This record gives sequence, structure tokens and C-alpha cells, in this order.
Amino acid sequence: MTGQVTRSAVLAALGTVRDPELDESLTALGFVAGLEVDGDTVRARLRLPTYFCAPNFAYLMMADAGTALRAVPGVRQAEVVLDDHFTADEINAGIAQRRSFQESFEGLADDELDELRALFRRKALVARQQRLVRALLDRGTTVEQLGRLRLGDLTPSEELDTYLERRAELGLDVSPEAPLVVDTDGNPIPAGLLEGHLRFARLTRVSIEGNAGFCRGLLATRYGEPDRASGS
Repeated sequence: MTGQVTRSAVLAALGTVRDPELDESLTALGFVAGLEVDGDTVRARLRLPTYFCAPNFAYLMMADAGTALRAVPGVRQAEVVLDDHFTADEINAGIAQRRSFQESFEGLADDELDELRALFRRKALVARQQRLVRALLDRGTTVEQLGRLRLGDLTPSEELDTYLERRAELGLDVSPEAPLVVDTDGNPIPAGLLEGHLRFARLTRVSIEGNAGFCRGLLATRYGEPDRASGS
């Protein structure tokens, strides 16, 4: 017999869905506007920081949210609706009918979203790698030493777990013997290129974190709620 679907289980499922550009969960960003659990049926409403957020990003999040909700044990029907967006009608209809982005925007969308998703996963990998590396450098590790470190050399932490998840999403080696610092194809960075790679990684991290803060501020202003990051 299937167990009762709980609100906490549904929220946990939505917490696994990330904004592809910001590399943060829908729940942490405040993008979940409403949630109903009615027996084995779940209804979720999502919202975005602006009326004109990119439709392809929105479609990715909506499709991923639907997939995550349907995977919750006991859920037989999952409905996901996007509020207050200029292409909400097209996106909601496409998600409800399990159509692709291209099918939902026929004549306007040139391709599917797989490459876009992969692009942002690569950026997320670089940013997460830089967070780990920054902590090591702050503790006195040299750049030369970084080039010799393996994943198994690091102390277990939540940040390391997240970095390993991002590597796994791209099919990269996550074994303890694998090099810590790699490019987005999993290749070790040559010693002579390591400092340049770290500068690029820092720029990527700062860009992602800056965009996340900006979106939080826009969302808080749009809906008249406290900024989740600043509390203001």
C-alpha cells in the first residue's frame, strides 16, 4: 500500500530542482509560490523574479519540477503552473501536455534545451570548484599543491558533496583518486595554466552569485516580501 504523500516530501522534491543559471534550488530562491497536496495529487505554483524572465529557463525549471514531483512516492498526478509570466499560457500548456520546448513554441524555438542545460551545468561545476579551492587557499594551500590534490584528500563537507554532485551530472570522475581541479571535460589542469583557470573560475562564481542576489532582490520587490538573503 502506498504511503500518504506529505507536504514535506513534496517540498523536498522541489528542493532538488535548480534554477539552471543560478545553481540554487527553487525553494531556496523563493520561486515556489504555492503548494497543495490532495491525496495522491500535487499542485505546485511557481513564480519568477520578473514578468520577462527567459522562457527557456522557465521551461527547464517547470519541466524539472514536474519530473521531481511525479517521482515522489505515492504521487499519481502532479500539476505545475507558472504564475505572472508573459509566456505562462504557452509554458503551462506545454508542461501539462508533456510537450517539448520546441513544440510549445513552434516557429519561435530553434532547438531543444539540452545544450543550454549542459552549459549551465558546466558553469556550476566551475563555480563550485572555486568555492572549494578558495577555502583551501585561505588555509594556506599553494597553487602548486592544489594541482596535486585528489578528491580523497579533502575533508568531507556539504560543499564537497555538492561539488561531487555537479561533477557526476556531467559524467566526470568522482572517485577519491580523481584530481580535484579539472576542466569541464574532466581533464586535469596543467600546472602552467592553473592560475589562469582559477581566475576564470573566480569570475564565474562571482557572476553566478551576483545574479542570484540580484534575482532575490527583484523577487522580493515584485511580491513585497523580505529578501531571503538579506532579511530586509
